Amino acid sequence: MADAVRIEYEVLHVGDLAVTFHRTLRLPDDGREYPLPPGLGRFPLLRVDDFADRVPAGWRGRGGVFLPMWQREAMWMSFTPRHHWRPQAVKVAAGMVNAVSGGPWSDRLEADDDHLVCPPQPWLDGFKTADGQVRQFIAMPLGMGYTAEGQLTGEETFGGLQLMVVPPKAGRFAAPAPVLRRLEGAGAPDAIMAPMAAAPAAAPAGAAMGLGAGGRMRQKVYPDPHGLDAWDQDHPARVFVHIVNSAMFREITGRAAPESPVSAREYARAGLPWFDLYDEHMGDVPASDALAGLRSVKEMDAEHGFAAQQDDAPVDAPGVAAPGAGAVRDGEW
Repeated sequence: MADAVRIEYEVLHVGDLAVTFHRTLRLPDDGREYPLPPGLGRFPLLRVDDFADRVPAGWRGRGGVFLPMWQREAMWMSFTPRHHWRPQAVKVAAGMVNAVSGGPWSDRLEADDDHLVCPPQPWLDGFKTADGQVRQFIAMPLGMGYTAEGQLTGEETFGGLQLMVVPPKAGRFAAPAPVLRRLEGAGAPDAIMAPMAAAPAAAPAGAAMGLGAGGRMRQKVYPDPHGLDAWDQDHPARVFVHIVNSAMFREITGRAAPESPVSAREYARAGLPWFDLYDEHMGDVPASDALAGLRSVKEMDAEHGFAAQQDDAPVDAPGVAAPGAGAVRDGEW
């Protein structure tokens, strides 16, 4: 679809869905389950085509957008449909690995448990690894085997995130429905929001990034309440979201990436709020065997024989035991 994907004020519009990428705290990977992390501001989001002479050659063919992350930094995504009564089906992948089902990327919705529906799904913070639980999205450089892509495919070719939004069939929805939202920032919640450790070191200059698994948090992935027949699969919109480290971001854009967020320990020490979502009435898609076996960044450190690279000591928390606005081009993946 022409102009189906565009950027406005660091919000990515994919079809009729607004997607925002939020900076956040990295959860301690200590075996405990934490509440939802807060939003600590949006990641800068830029179009590949605006920096075509400076980005890696492989990006030019894929098109899309890019954002900067520090090594071992965490993120979450929020989803807001243009019309709350007209839901959108969303497929999310990291390195072409489906973040919900663990299966390989496909340009089709193939099962009720390989995508999200927004609403009711307001955000996604990580890989669906267990019932009622995800493991946080954590940025890691490609080539070390830490990412979900590396662990499940044996290669790290793509990195980044891949999104596809499928609209409903014409005339399928008309009645209003409630919408959930989650605020950025650490102030009083307008809805819901909750963790990262000491400032991580940047990856080597020029390194592209993928997403590995971090600490555990409480989050459901709601089943598709409408079924596959509700979606107009002949008219999807999709985008490739490249992730770069802070050094590469400066090389490409000439500007510095945002500073790394505070640690979970500092956040808790300051007495700032943690949040939860009261969704006991909502269902949860089953965790896939592939993602259930995903090893976290901390576990990969141990597997490589590395000393601890991050602060994963438990943290006290409630309930715990711009530039470049315009159309975005799609390319060959």
